[in-house]
Amino acid sequence: MKKNYTLKQLERLANTIRQDVIKMLLEAGSGHSAGPLGLADVFTALYFKVLKHNPKKPNWEQRDRLCLSCGHVVPVRYAAMARAGYFPLSELKTLRKLNSRLQGHPSYLDLPGLEHSSGPLGQGSSVAVGKALAAKINGQKHYVFCVCSDGEQQEGQFWEAVMFAGKHQLNNLVFILDRNNIQIDGYTEEVMPLEPLKEKYEAFNWHVLEIDGNNLEQVIDACQYAKTVYEKPTMIIAHTIPGKGVDFMESDFKWHGNPPNEKQARKALHELRTLRGQIVGEHE
Repeated sequence: MKKNYTLKQLERLANTIRQDVIKMLLEAGSGHSAGPLGLADVFTALYFKVLKHNPKKPNWEQRDRLCLSCGHVVPVRYAAMARAGYFPLSELKTLRKLNSRLQGHPSYLDLPGLEHSSGPLGQGSSVAVGKALAAKINGQKHYVFCVCSDGEQQEGQFWEAVMFAGKHQLNNLVFILDRNNIQIDGYTEEVMPLEPLKEKYEAFNWHVLEIDGNNLEQVIDACQYAKTVYEKPTMIIAHTIPGKGVDFMESDFKWHGNPPNEKQARKALHELRTLRGQIVGEHE
């Protein structure tokens, strides 16, 4: 997979992926807006700079594994995959439609390039830990990345996986936590406080990095740095803005599980296309 993109090209690509997400949600008439928009920079970094993968050979044995624990944000992953060449861009219009490969929550049995199906929050953590342990046992050199949400940190299963990974010193495992501070019922610190997250992970023998998850350079640098940590797994706490790029969605938990209507989608696309006063092409 080509990785010699400039930072400017990656920023434009992330913007295009956000536009893809808005169009997909409008076409589907359902789905989640805030999380996918906030994670566009993370998925752009992963698919176009960080991951070792081959869209033409999605089951390539030496590929890095990317698990998605928060399956509801999958539109941004679909958009990144389509832009990377896993399937035609036109297929994005089938999101959440009958017989589509692009289900509302990812199904690995339907779409090559996915590592597992996800829906119930928290389970992706255990899947990722299991894949990292299996790679260690089999002497494989790939990395296992897992994108997860902050709301999942409220679940017991997540911390069982975290303890297991710390005990077994799974240094081939990198979690990226979407710390956007919202969940469907409100703000995380009001629903069930999570802090101090950094200290909690360090107590379970994880190396912790905190970054601006909407800064592509920081996302890339953190993922590369994680590969140099040899004695423990790494947690990257990526502080993101939910609804990033669309002013009426940003940091509003009400957009966690709602799609835009036609008027809202037009406004959102206009904002994204004129970001920073520059016309941004849809196919750049």
